[in-house]
Amino acid sequence: MNQLGLTKEEVLERLKKHQYNENIDVPTKSIKNIILSNTITLFNLLNLGLGIGVFLVGSYKNLAFLVVIFLNTIISIVQEVQAKKIIDRLSFLVSSKALVIRDGKKVQIEKDQIVKDDIIIYQNGDQVLVDSVILEGEVEVNESLITGEEDAISKLKEDNLLSGSFITSGMCTCRVKHVGKENYIASISYKVKKEKKKESEIEKTFQLILKIISFIIIPLGILLFIKQWYICNFVVSEAVIKTTAALIGMIPEGLILLTSTVLAVSTIKLSKYKVLSQKLHSIETLARIDTLCLDKTGTLTEGKMEVVDVIYLKDQEKSKNVLNAITYYSKDTNATMLALKKYFKEEPIYKEIKQIPFSSKKKYSGSILYSEGTYYIGALEFLKVNKKIDLSKYEEKYRTLVLTHDEEVYAVILLQDKIRKEAKDTLNYFKKQGVDIKIISGDNVKTVENIAKRCGLENVDSVDMSKVTDIESIGSKNVFGRVTPEQKKELIIYFKKQGHQVAMTGDGVNDVLALRESDLSIAMGNGSEAARNISELILLDSNFDALPHVVKEGRKSINNLQRSASLFLSKTIYSFLLSVIFLIIPYPYPFMPVQLTLTSVFTIGIPSFILALEPNDEKVHGKFLGNVIATSIPAALTIVINILIIVVLTAILNLSTTTSSTLCVMMVGITGFILIFKICKPFNLLRGTLLVSLIIGFIISSIGLKRFLSLATFNFRVLTIVGILFIVSFTCFTIIDKIINNWLKKRGLLC
Repeated sequence: MNQLGLTKEEVLERLKKHQYNENIDVPTKSIKNIILSNTITLFNLLNLGLGIGVFLVGSYKNLAFLVVIFLNTIISIVQEVQAKKIIDRLSFLVSSKALVIRDGKKVQIEKDQIVKDDIIIYQNGDQVLVDSVILEGEVEVNESLITGEEDAISKLKEDNLLSGSFITSGMCTCRVKHVGKENYIASISYKVKKEKKKESEIEKTFQLILKIISFIIIPLGILLFIKQWYICNFVVSEAVIKTTAALIGMIPEGLILLTSTVLAVSTIKLSKYKVLSQKLHSIETLARIDTLCLDKTGTLTEGKMEVVDVIYLKDQEKSKNVLNAITYYSKDTNATMLALKKYFKEEPIYKEIKQIPFSSKKKYSGSILYSEGTYYIGALEFLKVNKKIDLSKYEEKYRTLVLTHDEEVYAVILLQDKIRKEAKDTLNYFKKQGVDIKIISGDNVKTVENIAKRCGLENVDSVDMSKVTDIESIGSKNVFGRVTPEQKKELIIYFKKQGHQVAMTGDGVNDVLALRESDLSIAMGNGSEAARNISELILLDSNFDALPHVVKEGRKSINNLQRSASLFLSKTIYSFLLSVIFLIIPYPYPFMPVQLTLTSVFTIGIPSFILALEPNDEKVHGKFLGNVIATSIPAALTIVINILIIVVLTAILNLSTTTSSTLCVMMVGITGFILIFKICKPFNLLRGTLLVSLIIGFIISSIGLKRFLSLATFNFRVLTIVGILFIVSFTCFTIIDKIINNWLKKRGLLC
């Protein structure tokens, strides 16, 4: 094996032996798994079982509820498959690539094209993709994602590099030892991603709801059937139909599917802004954050530096030649060195004995030159000098580096970041949304302060973190300079301890620890492999102004899902309460499945789908569960009160079973429209048209499909009772709404 790399024939031989780096970290579910996860669910199986029961007793019209289930499932599958294709395509754009040597030439290949014994080149910022052994070069490696140890480790010739670690400085040529499942990182299944796994507030709320329903629905169904059949003396077919009506009412069949659809649609929309959401809940999380930590370099700035001027303090000609030599031989690829290479272009007259690669921890690099000794380039405060010089007049506007030799300063180099044109407008947007901006950088605090002011950050209050020993002492500072990677992580932890929802943007390996710790990690597409791998959101074209679009999509998802969830859960709550009540009182359950299909279509299905996808960037307030309860319980209790009144009226007025059932259906529909009226305020053209259309559709269906729905004739007597109950419903809803809202506010569940 030589460093000319593998030949084409050797690569083909290893591919035949399956010695290639197969992808073990697939970003999305397969289409097969998407179909299975949307169809093979507890509630779908339960609905199917109920449908089979109704089919066997021959009441075919009461199978209409299965049509809604089928359509919901199909829509959800289609949207999730579309989102998968978008995510896979975007993931490919930022997928890990490797620089290898084959047939003596450097070529860039995809991660899964690496084969065993490939010669691979790593440099600063790269994530180690496969277990390798160093053949040439020297690097510093951070293995914190594997071992938890945050200190950089020096790696020399014949040392091993573990997959999952990342290069913090230097450059090396390696031979690939392991691929695919043999890699060290495969044995721990990307520990860092498992550590960061968390559920969103919406997910936690829905999981709680589903657990409660799953626990009560089957035993309650059995008791209801026994009551209808044994106590009410219904024939088996009638008992099955009544029990089915009660149970399908309790199942929020479209809620989970609607959530998947909404988030999938948001993912598809964000792809237009070149935003890759690696986890669906990240869209929701960004909409809730109140503190945004920005890494200066690559986020507020373009990540590109330019040398503005060089001030020579000693032996100008020699200093210039030394700088030419250091930059010529340097293998560092960070923005500072690239700017220096662009400025110092001449052929070196000095030979290099040994290179001193840049380290984000040491904050300097350098070179040992033949017959000239050791020279360093770095920040003044991190280099030993026998006589301090005052750089304050430069640090107000520029990033400053010094060239030193034998503890003397030979030159001062002035550099400047290029501010992103969209940075000022984006910061202003977050300010208007009440999000606290924190700017964090490893640069001199004066330089960072200047960048913050150029970006329009108001009330700049800065601190030099190199002088901070107690993180608790930073108070409400908003600009942080000379921050080490470890301190970035500590700052995130500190903000979270203060009760904040924290998002962190970054692009470099020095941001990885903080990104992992944040509630939401955001990486720039042109950033380091390590930063992109750990982040939940990736801005593919590194365009900072895409974030407001993510916030708007997140707000739309949360606010709209809250409204839709209220519609679904009001039905679940009143169905559960009625099931318990009708277990106790000597009356049969008042609904048939086909009747609940009518009310579900016009008061839940159609409005929830339309409202869930309309534009809505109102600021998110309160807890998701509190907001849902605040709107669903008043409607549910109002319906229960109505049904009990109808039961009493049936006994007093000697109403027929069909008339009683018709009144129940009407009041469920009317109360549903009262709830829709509440959640649609303030009205716009869409919401107003929607409500009117739903009411008209409900009335026409009730009259036109009267026989199919087993409804009574709408005579004067029925309409009079409906009118009186409408007044009762509106009054009850208003009173209960105030009581529930006050109760939730006192317990901090509602703003």
